[in-house]
Amino acid sequence: MTTAAAAPQTGEARPARRKRAPGGGLGRYILVRFLLIIPTIFILVSMVFWLMRTTGDPITAALGGRLGAAQLAQRIHEAGYDRPILIQYFEYIGKVFTGDFGTTLSTNQPVTTVLVTYGAATAELAFYALIVAFIVGIPLGMVAAYWRDRATDATLRVFAILCYATPVFFSGLLFKLVFSIWLGALPVAGRASTRSELTLQSLPNQTGVYLIDAIRTGNGAIITDVLVHAILPALALGLLTAGVFLRLVRTNVIGTLGTEYVDAARSRGVREFRLVSKHAYRPALIPIITVIGLQIALLLGGAVLTETTFEWKGLGFMLAEFLKARDFVAVQGIVALLAVIVALTNFIVDIIAALIDPRVRY
Repeated sequence: MTTAAAAPQTGEARPARRKRAPGGGLGRYILVRFLLIIPTIFILVSMVFWLMRTTGDPITAALGGRLGAAQLAQRIHEAGYDRPILIQYFEYIGKVFTGDFGTTLSTNQPVTTVLVTYGAATAELAFYALIVAFIVGIPLGMVAAYWRDRATDATLRVFAILCYATPVFFSGLLFKLVFSIWLGALPVAGRASTRSELTLQSLPNQTGVYLIDAIRTGNGAIITDVLVHAILPALALGLLTAGVFLRLVRTNVIGTLGTEYVDAARSRGVREFRLVSKHAYRPALIPIITVIGLQIALLLGGAVLTETTFEWKGLGFMLAEFLKARDFVAVQGIVALLAVIVALTNFIVDIIAALIDPRVRY
């Protein structure tokens, strides 16, 4: 009779190793999110193409009333718009993925030139608006959480609703009326005064971002002029997002204040203000990071109306001009670029959220 040798017992039994969740890991998470960018851009660009073509070919839409039938047919044939629509679609998709968005019909320049020239202005305005949203939304959200269910909280909640419910063009016109017409304190339109613009346009290797170019000049008056012109557009567009941030911060800070570790800190005698500003503040910011991608899309959509209201010559302003001219080639290019920006922004936000909160990796 054979007896199995008992394994020597050395100390306590080791606990079973916890299995890693399938599909986990930051590297895999980043790879999956990156690969999702391709179908997202493909779908968005395809939607832009087919929606634009519901009105017919771009040349007929832009020049139909200004050219004779023979000239119009010749222009359509030269541009290739008389070919089957599917062939045009696949050709357009192929060009877009190589960075070729076509040539504008109204100004006869490459769409990529328009995107580079005016894209920096829109990016600058979106940056200013995000600063306003963070400065206004986050502190006021913490104040509303600290004074929850009181008059201050109710007032701030109404303010938040007004911020994201008021059309951006209406708030822009209201700001112009009050601060530019009645008070005369701020400029009514433009990115800078005429003298400052002439100086900035004479700089070599311009970035298109007026603040950076103004800093390069080393002239404090030009820097101040650029910043003063940005106040009203940034407020009109930034408050739209500030209301969302205020409500998010308030809700999440109140939720965090009910957690066990905050209760433990409260039992040790930590003041309520310190609990809000130190213990509950950072966890409440994680949801804000996750919605920044959506807010960027909101900012870009609002930029069209904001830039038109304040004559801020960016992509939104030019999009409105090209729509007036029925230049659908340029419209397709601008909308496609905005779609790419939104997709890339959401990818970056996903990575930042994964780095801050490891739970989203699994």
